[in-house]
Amino acid sequence: MKLRKNLQEMLEKLKLDGEYKENIVHWHTIEEKPAKTARLPENMNPFLKDALMKRGIGELYTHQRTAFEKARAGKNIVAVTPTASGKTLCYNLPVLETIINDPNARALYMFPTKALAQDQKSEINELIQEAGLDINSYTYDGDTPANIRQRVRKAGHVVITNPDMLHSAILPHHTKWVSLFENLKFVVIDELHTYRGVFGSHVANVIRRLKRICNYYGSDPVFICTSATIANPVELAESLTETKMELIDNNGAPTGRKHFVFYNPPIVNKPLNIRRSATLEVRRIAGELLKNKIQTIVFARSRVRVEIILTYLQELVKNQLGPKSIMGYRGGYLPAERRRIEKGLRSGDIYGVVSTNALELGVDIGQLQVCIMTGYPGTISSAWQQAGRAGRRHGEALVIMVASSSPLDQYVIQHPDYFFNKSPETARINPDNLIILIDHLKCAAYELPFKKGEAFGRYETEELLEYLTEERVLYRNGDKWYWMNDSFPAHNISLRSASQENVIIIDQSDVANVKVIGEMDTFSAMTLLHDEAIYLHQGIQYQVEKLDWDEKKAFVREVDVDYFTDANLAVQLKVLEVDRISERKEAEIGYGDVSVRAMATIFKKIKFETHDNIGSGPIFLPEAELHTNAAWISLGETHDGMGQDRLEQGLIGAAHALSHIAPLFVMADPQDIHVVPQVKADHNEKPTIFFYDRYPGGIGLSDKIYSGIGTVLEEASSMIGNCKCESGCPSCIGMDTSAETAKKDALNIISLFLEAAKEERI
Repeated sequence: MKLRKNLQEMLEKLKLDGEYKENIVHWHTIEEKPAKTARLPENMNPFLKDALMKRGIGELYTHQRTAFEKARAGKNIVAVTPTASGKTLCYNLPVLETIINDPNARALYMFPTKALAQDQKSEINELIQEAGLDINSYTYDGDTPANIRQRVRKAGHVVITNPDMLHSAILPHHTKWVSLFENLKFVVIDELHTYRGVFGSHVANVIRRLKRICNYYGSDPVFICTSATIANPVELAESLTETKMELIDNNGAPTGRKHFVFYNPPIVNKPLNIRRSATLEVRRIAGELLKNKIQTIVFARSRVRVEIILTYLQELVKNQLGPKSIMGYRGGYLPAERRRIEKGLRSGDIYGVVSTNALELGVDIGQLQVCIMTGYPGTISSAWQQAGRAGRRHGEALVIMVASSSPLDQYVIQHPDYFFNKSPETARINPDNLIILIDHLKCAAYELPFKKGEAFGRYETEELLEYLTEERVLYRNGDKWYWMNDSFPAHNISLRSASQENVIIIDQSDVANVKVIGEMDTFSAMTLLHDEAIYLHQGIQYQVEKLDWDEKKAFVREVDVDYFTDANLAVQLKVLEVDRISERKEAEIGYGDVSVRAMATIFKKIKFETHDNIGSGPIFLPEAELHTNAAWISLGETHDGMGQDRLEQGLIGAAHALSHIAPLFVMADPQDIHVVPQVKADHNEKPTIFFYDRYPGGIGLSDKIYSGIGTVLEEASSMIGNCKCESGCPSCIGMDTSAETAKKDALNIISLFLEAAKEERI
């Protein structure tokens, strides 16, 4: 019988075995670090002290002790320490002690996901039980049964929820929550770094509404925020809560030894610099680990990629480990299914999990030994969060980042210093984005009438209230503005996506047992749930038989085919208003409001294993429209010598490179900012590259591009110039091209842009 290898033997194999060793670009070992601790505070409540002692906690980490003392003194705090450093006690201890001393006191906990809320409920309840206290802690989310909801409202000392429920189910019905709002002492916001971009801008407005209701009931809660490492935690916490914050970053938690391996798949086509597929390479490495029963988590960036890797791995190990030993985990799975997977990981019945970033946050899934990332996750803080999933309980751990051929992956894998030494991203939000602000102004007016002189956000609130009165949304009576509609507005406002509704996925494989198996936002549904799409769920393939766009329902049936589908999105962009412009002979650099129209056009069938294109078909769906902000740069008169074909080829290549550099420059997820080339832009009829925020009204990313366009262009030029391919490849300009001048044309266009940017000193 073949003996299984342990993690140490697998590390040796990676170092010595030629098929792995030659592809390792960088091996970085972070040595273990001992704990820094402080005694339990002498004046801590004895019940709480006993409960900690029973759980084997005789001392606190330095950051836990500081957080306890500051929160107890009524200071608003933001604690920033790595994954698995015991942030939970930073808020549970001051909250529980306050409730023990004052049984009427209440606390509201907010987590970005339901999975995290469930996990934290177990954590606080264990502490309450150990202390033998009569304190009620409940989760209040979409899965809370109706018969329990009243008990939560009346008797919940600690109410654990998510931003969506706070926005649509708690604040609009505050009159049912009087005991919570009258006695609210603490608001806990966990995983602060996730509140960025459009989601963060919405949540900042939800907190404005929460503070307004607290003020009405006479309470003034202390805010406790916790976050993974970001560059601007205090700025973000203060923008989100509009409250002065104190930083706690004296991390005292120990860390185990961690090996960080940057792995670049071998080149399979030298002239085009095309590498072996990252997905297939991940399958090979993960398969080897799982066969040896080494608990492994594989992260992939998209739902489709998760399901493809899961299908591969389940097939690979089904005879050795059994069909349920490797599972998928992503948004869109139903709650019971997610709970079962979390439990299986903790107990060790599940050896492997393939996940989107849904498991990036601090859900307790036990002691995984290895984390494999299929490509760079898009941000440094995301990569560190994912890496933190391996070796959570101080053991040795291995993290492998397998690069794809994309320019962003290749840039990061070839520049380990950027990854290990660059400070993490700045999280940007814009709570005063007018579209978002007006939505929440409506919600706030429904909750409580607005009084003359009352401020909500940075704009002149009275002008906005008058506008809503003219639109017959509000009516004015004396010095107050009242909501004048029957329905309440929060139901129609989604915090998480530009689209307001999700598409429900209905499995009708068994006519006698038709059931809902998941859901998806409308923007993603255009490319993933169109008619004939192959939708993958827990490794099972379903074909979409019909997408009812008006009713937002996708009807699917189980199939067994050897391909998956991938769809194209055609984008048309129009400048509506120019806010800033700088015109030069070589180029025009501008910033303003734009309208983006997107349409799913065709889909391709791609064969498993070889990834060959084996067919295609049209997609018949209405186009989606988005109003947002964009920066752009247009060529002047100096490109005449290139000819139309070479000009178009150069623009597309330059845009491809810029689309990978821009997110690094603004320190945002690549999904947040899109880059679109146009051979003849509508507003000036010039060859143009646009950078637009992928959210209605914009969140400030393209604004940052406009003011730093020179740096972005220089980095893109250097990335293309340093690529080892001959005439352009997927790792620089994104094309498998037979045109010998493609690389040269892209560089030529960027250098023309650069001349103008340098002259303008932008």
